[in-house]
Amino acid sequence: MADNKEVLDATAHEVWDVVMVGAGPAALSAAVYTTREDITTLLFEKGVIGGLAAITDWVDNYPGFPKGIAGLDLAENLRLQAERFGAVIELGEVLSIADKGDHKELDTTSGLIKARTVLIATGSDYKKIGVPGEEEYYARGVHYCATCDGAFYRDKRLVVVGGGNSAVQEAIFLTRFASHIDLLVRGDSFRASDVLVKELDKHKDKISVHMQHTTDEIVGKDNLVTHVVSTNKAIGEKVEFKTDGVFIFVGLSPNTAFLKDGKVELDEIGLVKTNHELETTIKGIYAAGDVRSGATMQIASATGEGATAALKIREYIDDQNMGA
Repeated sequence: MADNKEVLDATAHEVWDVVMVGAGPAALSAAVYTTREDITTLLFEKGVIGGLAAITDWVDNYPGFPKGIAGLDLAENLRLQAERFGAVIELGEVLSIADKGDHKELDTTSGLIKARTVLIATGSDYKKIGVPGEEEYYARGVHYCATCDGAFYRDKRLVVVGGGNSAVQEAIFLTRFASHIDLLVRGDSFRASDVLVKELDKHKDKISVHMQHTTDEIVGKDNLVTHVVSTNKAIGEKVEFKTDGVFIFVGLSPNTAFLKDGKVELDEIGLVKTNHELETTIKGIYAAGDVRSGATMQIASATGEGATAALKIREYIDDQNMGA
């Protein structure tokens, strides 16, 4: 078994058995399996170790935690377990992957890295709505993570944009800090689960729901957000919501820009296509978790896919060794 004290960084091996792109639940779970099989394992993470799970306030539906668990704690446990068996986590970015036959070459911010196999587990990032002011006021009044930035808005007014599970869940979380929240829902009904909608109803003293309201512009002054311009689609009139900050939760987009050369096939929305063994269109390159086409976007299924991918990677390496 690899000793993590001896394996310090990406230069520890000339050719790694597997390089995992991303260090969320799928990759960290896969790393537990590969390292236990003495498969040298390097993970590249350009953001937060644990992925979106790490910045989720509370995870209530992960098996084995009857009372739930903080997302940050779950991510930290996964990291510690992977590192315990010898996984190496490098903070950096994979820029591209090239297939060289018996190995893959990854162009990274740490230099050129060689690997026998690759696991793509980059997950997804928060979608933008693309309205004026969104980019200009990013991190200065416009946010995509309530657990990261909600505490800055104690006793302030907020606007939350979205009508799905994440929007409702994060709006409820933000009631811990905000004095009032205007929840803008583009459609005429929620896409969130009934359980969350019922929970939302318990917070109507702090959350005002506005159905059929678009988000047209985020306006500010002196580098501070002041209000959101909206359209009430039911009556076709413009409305302004005074606010100190805007939290946007309108879904996720896959982190697959580094696969722009087209060698790894993506679906129409940019998710990685795989076969039933989680292998991509390039032999020896696998995908697992939220970045994979057909994924259920759940932490539990991401960890399961990570374990499956790890077993397939072991089989691939074993076949390589037999043919050597």
